[in-house]
Amino acid sequence: MSYADKVFADMCRDILENGTSTEGEKVRPKWEDGSFAYTIKKFGVVNKYDLSKEFPAVTLRRTAIKSCTDELLWIWQKKSNNIHDMDAHIWDSWADEEGSIGKAYGYQIGQKYVHHKEIPGEDLSSYPSAEITPEGVMLDQVDGVIYDLKNNPYSRRIMTNIYVHKDLHEMNLYPCAYSMTFNVTKKEGQDKLVLNSILNQRSNDVLAANAWNVAQYAVLTHMLAQVCDMQVGEFVHVIADAHIYDRHIPMIKELIEREPHPAPKFYLNPEIKDFYKFTKDDVRLDDYEFGPQITNIPVAV
Repeated sequence: MSYADKVFADMCRDILENGTSTEGEKVRPKWEDGSFAYTIKKFGVVNKYDLSKEFPAVTLRRTAIKSCTDELLWIWQKKSNNIHDMDAHIWDSWADEEGSIGKAYGYQIGQKYVHHKEIPGEDLSSYPSAEITPEGVMLDQVDGVIYDLKNNPYSRRIMTNIYVHKDLHEMNLYPCAYSMTFNVTKKEGQDKLVLNSILNQRSNDVLAANAWNVAQYAVLTHMLAQVCDMQVGEFVHVIADAHIYDRHIPMIKELIEREPHPAPKFYLNPEIKDFYKFTKDDVRLDDYEFGPQITNIPVAV
């Protein structure tokens, strides 16, 4: 059994058996037919995965690793908020006529800030967002993370945040996965540093998005570790509101009773040393056995 299968199934059973129902309460999401989409939810779910041991891909059903990587790179590499810049169609319901989802996700991750005031004369050519101003060196959030991992790996300030309150009214959907925190450790007797990460998520649709989010931010951790010459360590997924929609309950119950398979082997093209050179084709899951896909999952909007 994949460890990710165990974590997923245990979480689902806990939500179903011990969660809080929102039925009859005031909720925002609705189904396509206009009826309210209620959930069973748990607060404060924390799941940990050791990326050095196995990649956290569930085998109960397939996780489309290239598609979730495509969305990840759309946000973190292209820093885009337009759905026409990626192949996946998961954002179609929230895009306007031009394809924009507003000032969300990639728009926010690409915003520049004064990263450091001192300009020591180092080569900044590998940081596309770098801009030298009278205030100091401006970087966007991605380049800020990469710069610190390479130059200040033991900093406790290596993080991103895309939940920007002043721009919420211009977002077609508030960010669900909104913050990444990176922390570097070292194993005794080893020279390479270890990259650990925490994904903070305010809301998680367990059936539609949980396995997808876990896989893509595990991929991100692998990518950043590789370009910063580190090993991967722990990936921690913190979810404020982990929920199963009412119309998803039968699907979840069937899913977690399936026979799991061993974890697949994760492959990341070892030739890529520049984060901006990665493509979705540099990632794959080898020896990946999985159960049948669940089709026609209703999505609450």
